[in-house]
Amino acid sequence: MKKILEIEEVFATEILDSRGNPTLQVTVILEDGTEGISMVPSGASTGSFEAVELRDNQENRYNGKGVLKAVNNVNDIIGPELKYLNVYNQKEIDNFMIRLDGTVNKSKLGANSILGVSLAVAKAAANSLNLPLYEYIGGINAKILPIPMMNILNGGRHANSSINIQEFMIVPILDTTFQLRLQMCSEVYHCLKKILKERGYSTGIGDEGGFAPNLKNDEQAIELIIEAIEKAGYETGKDFMLALDVAATEMHEEAKSIDKQGNYLFWKNNEVKTRDEMIDYLCELVNKYPIISIEDGLSEEDWIGWKILSDRLKNKIMLVGDDLFVTNIERLKKGIELGVANSILIKPNQIGTLTETLNTIQVAKMNGYKVVMSHRSGETEDTTIADLAVATNSMFIKAGAPCRSERTAKYNRLINIENEIINS
Repeated sequence: MKKILEIEEVFATEILDSRGNPTLQVTVILEDGTEGISMVPSGASTGSFEAVELRDNQENRYNGKGVLKAVNNVNDIIGPELKYLNVYNQKEIDNFMIRLDGTVNKSKLGANSILGVSLAVAKAAANSLNLPLYEYIGGINAKILPIPMMNILNGGRHANSSINIQEFMIVPILDTTFQLRLQMCSEVYHCLKKILKERGYSTGIGDEGGFAPNLKNDEQAIELIIEAIEKAGYETGKDFMLALDVAATEMHEEAKSIDKQGNYLFWKNNEVKTRDEMIDYLCELVNKYPIISIEDGLSEEDWIGWKILSDRLKNKIMLVGDDLFVTNIERLKKGIELGVANSILIKPNQIGTLTETLNTIQVAKMNGYKVVMSHRSGETEDTTIADLAVATNSMFIKAGAPCRSERTAKYNRLINIENEIINS
């Protein structure tokens, strides 16, 4: 007989994210008193095909970034409709909220409202069964810890620096525990800080905890990171590889202000590249440096360019679609059909429900795409993505630098999960 436990109450509160901007906290209370609480992240470099993050747009309050509309949608519309529903019917609850919204991109109720409820429902269900979230979602097969793709140098829209590429990441490829991989990354991070300080560069940090120095060019950032890896006692190619998030959609948008030719503007040094030049540039970086992954190397609508890039590089490295796929199963299917990319970034708030997130991951895996679970640049202390990465046996996770508590919270959660799995 299927277990039934009814939802008693659902309510939201406006809280602050890691950039000091408002976001939602949602609480679900069950009839037996069990609670589930979720906090919703927010992105700065967002794809135009993401589900809508509902903001108040009242300039006299939080500079227009308030989320009281979203809070009220949870308290006045979604919450009352979910009362008495069985908390274990995650798929039915998520689909009900999608129908209640009634739009393609969740613009009526807001993806931030819907996601907050969806994740709080899952957490309440897991708590009621005394199960960790990863086991409730993934079952007994949830046992693989993700490899961190750790962003240790920030550029693009994540930092007020001279660097155009948005994220420079280190990836510990040594076959070992998550805890040791985290240690390796932290050691490199602190070595990079020491190198920057010794050479007179700023050690201030960007949105995701990575350093944000003003350097000569983007390649200098790569070379400094390689130096830090070696200074920490490790080898590139053996212990570490590098990964980049180019965030090329932002470069394409910047280029629109000066031409209509589909070019890419490295706006921080005013350098323009055509599509072909951009592809050649990325291929040159791969040939020159130990790069394992490039995320969003071209813009979200440059499908032709993505196909050319994929034909040249997807058998060599990971080509990760973020703005390209936005955790959307239909855009992913288009990419699969066209033979574009070979990996997908997963951000639950891009699509709006846990069920849709899991469906997208399933399709990706069935078609041989690697899965990278990801945070956002505007984060909270919520650790759901850590559990979700383990629940889905995702190969990688992006959670930022080993700095700032909203980032380290995810890493610390993964350490605890690893210990639970080892000792179970």
